Amino acid sequence: MKLGRQAMEALQQEIKGRLKPGDELVVMGAVALEGSRLLAEEKREMLGLRFSQGFIQDMLSAREKYGIQDLTKNGTVWKMAEAAGADVIYPMGEGGFLSGLWKVAEVSQVGLEADFRKVPVRQETVELCEVLDLNLYRLRSDGAFLVGIPSGEGLVRKCQAAGLPAAVIGQANAGNDRLLYSGENFRYLDRPAEDELYKIIPRSAL
Repeated sequence: MKLGRQAMEALQQEIKGRLKPGDELVVMGAVALEGSRLLAEEKREMLGLRFSQGFIQDMLSAREKYGIQDLTKNGTVWKMAEAAGADVIYPMGEGGFLSGLWKVAEVSQVGLEADFRKVPVRQETVELCEVLDLNLYRLRSDGAFLVGIPSGEGLVRKCQAAGLPAAVIGQANAGNDRLLYSGENFRYLDRPAEDELYKIIPRSAL
């Protein structure tokens, strides 16, 4: 189901730049770090029964260590992506990776293929989401960018040289299908669902 006119106009205001068919999709920074931090704070006592205090501290500080701190257009990472020739740069946030991917594809009116296995994610986040039965790809991802760029490997190397996780995770195309792969299995990219964070922490509490 396509967005209505007002919803599309709002999305066009939110996202500057557009994916072009053939662009590679790059994730800069690990996904779901902010959601992991908030969940670790909220569930510290319960998590202490399963994990060491050092592991919990890693979750609390992961965004600071492995995420992008300055999300503005004047930030070093944003300028790095611009200099590399990015067609679109989107700071992910509420709704996580899947929300950001859908929004960028929808506003650009392109198809895409993306591989879950290539998305940068911390092991702490994986284990936290397994314990809490949450989908990490729908978990708040402030500190990570989704970038569409004609050739992404150069940008990835620059990020890695700066100590920032990054990877080419897929490609945009001129079709209508938006496919998400995990090994040989695939599914279609759906419209964004509510952030997984709100299953644990009420929106009003944030």
